[in-house]
Formats: sequence, structure tokens, C-alpha cells
Amino acid sequence: MKIAVTRVPGKEGKDRELCNRYGHECTAVSPLRVEVYRDRVEAFLGAANRGEYDGIFFASAVPAQLIGPGLASRPRVIAIGPQTARVLGEAGVPCEVLPSFYSRDLVPFLGDWVRGKRIGIPRADVENEPLIRAIRDAGGIPCEVRCYALIPTGIPLPLGDAAALLFTSASSYRSARWERRGGLLLLAIGEITAAAMRDGGDPPLVVGDGSLEGTLRALNAYLARLEGR
Repeated sequence: MKIAVTRVPGKEGKDRELCNRYGHECTAVSPLRVEVYRDRVEAFLGAANRGEYDGIFFASAVPAQLIGPGLASRPRVIAIGPQTARVLGEAGVPCEVLPSFYSRDLVPFLGDWVRGKRIGIPRADVENEPLIRAIRDAGGIPCEVRCYALIPTGIPLPLGDAAALLFTSASSYRSARWERRGGLLLLAIGEITAAAMRDGGDPPLVVGDGSLEGTLRALNAYLARLEGR
């Protein structure tokens, strides 16, 4: 099956290789583009390299690419998933990886360690108040720096002959323009994205665990059930 996967341009990573492993092919489509706030990136790096953060949480590969290569200090670094961890590893930054793909699990992962700690969070210019509140409620000090924006391209997604469309975030779904045609299988990378799709009137038939690989596993299980009817 050919799957159109929403990605910021140039951030496809190993999507094609992973899709091939599960018996599919994929193409990247981009409802959003990145606009980097260079002054904020430099400010975050300056604070990090002065040792102002006890920990840094990377919630996606984009801030890992922006911050990782310039990170000279070595606070505790946590990545949200293996793709983000891979980007940090390529920059020479050792990190821990959350056992799930949701930022809400950061504080439970850190446990009592978070109390009194300054947690740097370089991220997109979008709200994530539950994460900030959870860190504060646990006695930590969130230091959020919104170092890039995700800008809707406004361009209809070039789906071509794709049989499925996978939305990789709630923002990518809300920003996308695309032809709603019969037979197009809608996929959500995780429950947060799925909830946004349901609210928008486009409920997904397949929902992953927050990762591309988990979504491909769920897709193959769904297809197997169809074949068994």
C-alpha cells in the first residue's frame, strides 16, 4: 500500500525504510513548514551551555536538529522517541528515551528527580500547558523556549495514487488541505491526533501508538482483519 505521510519538509528520516519493512511504500506530504527563530535557538544554547538547565526535553526531531549540534554542556537529556534520539546521537548528544511517545509521560518518567530541577524545553510555538503544569506540580521548573514556528503551507497535499493518508500530529491534520475521496484510508499516528481528526469530522480507521512503526503495525493488523472476513 502506498501511504502519504505528513512531514515537515526534509524531516522524513527513515520513513521510507520503515514502511518498506512493513510491506508498504510511502511518500512525504507537507501541510506545515518550519520557520526557525534563530535568536531564540542561540539564547537557549547559551543558557544550556552555561549550565542553567538540569535537564533538557526534546519533544520532536526538529528542536533536536536545531539544538543538538551546538550543545556543549551535558545535562540530563530526554528524547520523546527513537527518531529524536537518533538525531541527538548523530550530534554526539547521549540521551534517554521516553518509554512512550507522549510528552505527558515525561514527569512520570523523571519521578522524584524532577523536584527543584530546571527543565529546558526547546519546542514549537504552540501550546502545551499540560506539560508545563505537570512539571510545576511535581516541583520542577519548566524553562520553555519556543524556538520555531510551524507555518501552514496552504498547498493541497499531493496525494497522487496514495491509498492511505497518515497524519503525524494534530497540527498537521488541522493545517492540511486535501481531497476527501472515497476509498482513502485515514490513519492517525496516536490518540491525540485521532481525537483532533474525530473532532474535525475525519475519524481515522487506524490509530497508532504515537510512532510511525506502531501505526504500521496497527495498519497491518487492520488489513489482516479485513482479509479474514
